[in-house]
Formats: sequence, structure tokens, C-alpha cells
Amino acid sequence: MALDKNGIAQKNAQELRDGYYVNLGIGIPTLVANYIPSGIDVEFQSENGMLGMGPFPFEGEEDADLINAGKQTITAMPGAAYFDSSMSFAMIRGQHVDLTVLGAMEVSDQGDIANWKIPGMMVKGMGGAMDLVASAKNIIVAMMHTNKKGESKLLRQCTLPLTGVQCVTRVVSNLAVFDLSPKGFKLVERAPGVSVDEIKAATEGRLIIEGEIPEMKL
Repeated sequence: MALDKNGIAQKNAQELRDGYYVNLGIGIPTLVANYIPSGIDVEFQSENGMLGMGPFPFEGEEDADLINAGKQTITAMPGAAYFDSSMSFAMIRGQHVDLTVLGAMEVSDQGDIANWKIPGMMVKGMGGAMDLVASAKNIIVAMMHTNKKGESKLLRQCTLPLTGVQCVTRVVSNLAVFDLSPKGFKLVERAPGVSVDEIKAATEGRLIIEGEIPEMKL
């Protein structure tokens, strides 16, 4: 069965390592803070000037004055720090962010990402994503595999305006986990109950399949 948004976030949380400074994008990535593996200590950063984000708030517990760069309500951990955008982007551009988890509208099999604009329909704005894709050490995309029309979002080439070029290292979708390689999307794991044939059918970009592909464990 394909993962839901929380399942995607939970799988992404397995990429966290003790001592990491992590930037979480808006949407699905924000939920990663709810699934920190036990025994590790990480710091979540939001580029609008906060270090020390906590779990995504439950309905009724939101603080309207506490938002991330995408204007989502968030929570703060004890000891969280607040600072201006210049310090926040200095942290990003200075390569002090160990891991970035971004959402995406499209990812190409070369590691390009488009996540800020659909011409004539919507402009989300690049926010800090432009700086993150240029500076972060490790960029993982958390996304749904297809759009609302059922069309693949893992493409040979992105059709929407790009945020970054050849910057994505891994994609975690609701169907599978992929590593980016020069030859395309390398299939690493399948979501529980999802077949390789289903993943093939939903992926427009070049797909590399080597041997038996295990089911992911959450």
C-alpha cells in the first residue's frame, strides 16, 4: 500500500543522524519533526529565522504567531533561538546545514528540482529553497509520486521553472525510495505492498532496477 504524507515523513526521518542541523521545507517535510528516531539529537532550522523547531502542532494547539517560512504554524523546542534572515541565510550559505528535506512539484532523473511556480496558476515563491539547493550538503525530496491527474512527477526533464540543477541526492515518494545517479533514478526500496511494476508505470524518468528490491521498513 502506498504511503500517506505521514508515512513519507516517517521514512524521511530515518535519514536523520545525531548532531545534524536540518532544514525542513514546507508541506510534507514539516512532518519529519514528528518522527525523530529515539536516541538522537537534531536541530531543525527554518530559514525565516528559527533554530529549534519542534513537532508539527495538532489541531487546536497552533500558535498563530509561530510560523515557518511557508507560513505554516509550527512549535518550538525549549531553548529555541530566533534571529534575523541574514543570520539564517548565513547558516545556509555557510554550509552549516547537514540535511535538507524539501517538497517538490517535479524532480528530474538528473537531480533537478522544480518546486516554486506553476506558470499561469500558482507562485509559491522560492523562499530559502534557492539558497538551500546551492549550499546544502545533502538534499532529500519528500513528495507524492504523481500529481492529482495521475501524471508522474519523477521525470526525464522538469517541465516547470527550476529551483535547482543536479542537486537532489535522494527522493522518498509515497511509492518508493530512489537515489539519484548519472543514469537516472536508482530504485532502493518499495513502499509496503507496492510492486516494481507499479513503480515503473508511475515513473516517467529513467529508472534503474538492480536485483530484488526490498520493501521499506518504517
